[in-house]
Amino acid sequence: MIRGFALWCLSRWSRFRSRGLILLPLAAVLAALVPLLVFGGRASAGPGQALPAADPTVPPPAPHHHAAPAVAMEPAAPTLSRDGWTATASDHETAKGDHSPARALDGDPNTLWHSQWTPTATPLPHTITIDLHRTVVVSALVYQPRATGINGRIGEYAIHLSAEGTAWGEAVATGTLADDNTVKTLSFAPKGARYIRLTATTEAGNRGPWTSAAEINLLGDPGTTAAVVDLPRDGWTATASDHETAKGDHSPARALDGDPNTLWHSKWTPTATPLPHSITIDMKAARRVSALSYEPRRTGVNGRIGAYTVTTSTNGTSFSTPVASGTWKDDDTPKGATFTRTVTARYVRLTATTEAGSRGPWSSAAEIRLSAPADPAAHGLWGKVTGFPLVPVATAVLPGNKMLAWSAYGADRFGGSNGYTQTAIMDLATGRITQRRVDNTGHDMFCPGTAILKDGRVLVTGGSNAQRASVYDPATGEWTSAADMNIARGYQAMTLLSTGDAFVLGGSWSGGNGGKGGEVWSPASGTWRKLDGVPVTTTMTADPRGPYRADNHQWLHATSNGRVLQLGPSKQINWISTSGNGSITAAGTRADSPDAMNGNAVAYDIGKLLTLGGATAYENVKATRRAYTVDLNGGGKPVSARTGDLAHARAFANSVVMPDGKVAVFGGQSYPVPFSDATSAMTPEIWDPATGRFTRMAAMAVPRNYHSVANLLPDGRIFSGGGGLCGACATNHPDGAIFTPPYLLNSDGTERTRPQITGGVPAHAANGTKLTITTDTAVTSFTLVRSGAATHSTDNDQRRVPLTTRQTNTGTYEVTVPADPGIALPGTYFLFALNAQGVPSKATILNLG
Repeated sequence: MIRGFALWCLSRWSRFRSRGLILLPLAAVLAALVPLLVFGGRASAGPGQALPAADPTVPPPAPHHHAAPAVAMEPAAPTLSRDGWTATASDHETAKGDHSPARALDGDPNTLWHSQWTPTATPLPHTITIDLHRTVVVSALVYQPRATGINGRIGEYAIHLSAEGTAWGEAVATGTLADDNTVKTLSFAPKGARYIRLTATTEAGNRGPWTSAAEINLLGDPGTTAAVVDLPRDGWTATASDHETAKGDHSPARALDGDPNTLWHSKWTPTATPLPHSITIDMKAARRVSALSYEPRRTGVNGRIGAYTVTTSTNGTSFSTPVASGTWKDDDTPKGATFTRTVTARYVRLTATTEAGSRGPWSSAAEIRLSAPADPAAHGLWGKVTGFPLVPVATAVLPGNKMLAWSAYGADRFGGSNGYTQTAIMDLATGRITQRRVDNTGHDMFCPGTAILKDGRVLVTGGSNAQRASVYDPATGEWTSAADMNIARGYQAMTLLSTGDAFVLGGSWSGGNGGKGGEVWSPASGTWRKLDGVPVTTTMTADPRGPYRADNHQWLHATSNGRVLQLGPSKQINWISTSGNGSITAAGTRADSPDAMNGNAVAYDIGKLLTLGGATAYENVKATRRAYTVDLNGGGKPVSARTGDLAHARAFANSVVMPDGKVAVFGGQSYPVPFSDATSAMTPEIWDPATGRFTRMAAMAVPRNYHSVANLLPDGRIFSGGGGLCGACATNHPDGAIFTPPYLLNSDGTERTRPQITGGVPAHAANGTKLTITTDTAVTSFTLVRSGAATHSTDNDQRRVPLTTRQTNTGTYEVTVPADPGIALPGTYFLFALNAQGVPSKATILNLG
């Protein structure tokens, strides 16, 4: 009976496929009930290796924080049926039992595929290849480690897709997995494929040359298409199998009119036309098309499309076999259908075979759009998805072409005040990721404030351990403790000052509500100084939950003489002095902007900032499409003005300034809900200060919302990653991808010829220094971009400083660093040279101050 109960528990466990699921009470029961085989030494250990001691019980959620919503508990993409699948492997164990690759598809987590270990272990790498025996859209591989034992847990991995099983191309995903027994979802851009290959290149704990898998599942089309751009609908027409006329104009043209409040609807009076219903788009010319997006009606629920197919035609009479099919959820969020292959067609037909809620024989559509593969030279290019052994909730770009990332006490969850943090370092040159748990500072650094210091070290304050402060030194790779803050905080904002000190403000998420006035940390004395003259009250939003939400994630811009402009997310702007006891002075409003919590601000030029997105409350209200410029160069009150609107309303988005002064925006939701992927904006945008307009870029593969990050890299590309951290949910995103902006690319995706900085850049320079810099080809400008640290949509460290430049000879330039440290703050900068076409060099690192 006991054994039967244990097996029932394990079977229930196997049904959960959300990222990072840990069922600790169940694990404790199983540890007591299921006998484990123990082998004497690691060298001879195989699939029966004993589990390590159980982890302690998961702490309760942090104070005041609600649970993840129901929509976060199931993956957006459906789990594909494994009927008819087969699997092969590079090798497998037979002498010690049946550990063939078929065991990873049998639905039993107590059996497993294991690489050969007797009589001699087959060296890494090991591969397992799944043949679906049909072409379907695939967006993720779900890897369940063995239920008992630890040997063979996959560490570094790669995933390849193939249409016919011979040509594999480049990996669609690579990364490093945490050394634990949680289920891992390895995401990649949705694509049609028949064969999926998982390659293990290391064992997670480096215990030996082994690989194992208890179960492997695949996820289908998530309804979010990647690496595509919407086609312009000018001149398009639509016809339908039927439409309603008696109760209003619900003709098919309404699905193309750009107004989501009008709709095509199947006929319902006097008698409803039975399902199926179809709507056919005529693009008037043959075009390459690879995806369809469907926006349900905004008012009412009847007619939401459930099961569907998409077919195409070149002549309007002969239609193909379906290029996409599936079932959309019964809700009002936009849907998508990724085609199994890119096709050239003039006509695209969407056929609805069921109504999503089975309410009646109806179909409707507010808007239908078609997408084509992106042109890299116009829309940029996404690299493969890289898996991390944690959710990168906070990141900082380091010298040496590396990036620091961390989550909380857990790789995929937070809660309590545990006194340690999961961290990882990504080598940007190789893509390799190493994981480390930081215990020595006694600091759980979830929900912190961050600042890059004058000497390049990273200061991290508060969060789950609300009074603590820690410092990471990239030169030594070591974490050390700094003095505790005077005021316990979480979700506070920080910035380095022109003096080299660090300023912090707000942060009622932890450490108590309200009273989170300003204080300053001195690297010289290592102590904190309270600023009694800088209360937080006038900087807060009018969030209905009060200080707990109203003083979070402030936008701070350091200027001359230790002053700071607080320019959001409150609609009120304030000047802050950090001298003596400090002072705060009202500086007007951000034009007609309301509060914009979980929006952000970016310094794109000297004394010029772009603010964008956000919402009037932290969550559960509509986000805005609005963007504003704030100019500090008038000598007095900042001047704010509305610039062009975003294409997508966004809160929880991240923004990055690029070397050419444009600003790239990634992710966010039109209706912000922590831990949810609903209403995600999947299309990045780039704002051009010359025109004030945003341009849509190639769509990304993975939603990036609450707890996501974005950072400019030294090669001019941009890292975008993270999202989630909700434990037993499907919206954890322990991964990221690198976006290559259009300024680096030709239309065929190859890299444009870059200028190179060949000499004249010292490791350190003082403000006001004149540098003599050489380049291999002619350039027109040089610019500094400060290395950034991002968390919770905020990066107060980044700023762009264009430099005064004078050509003195062929390939030689005199470049002047601003004398005012309020313009060029102390710290680590990327120095870029740009040619006449706006193509940036790879950066040379320059430390100022």
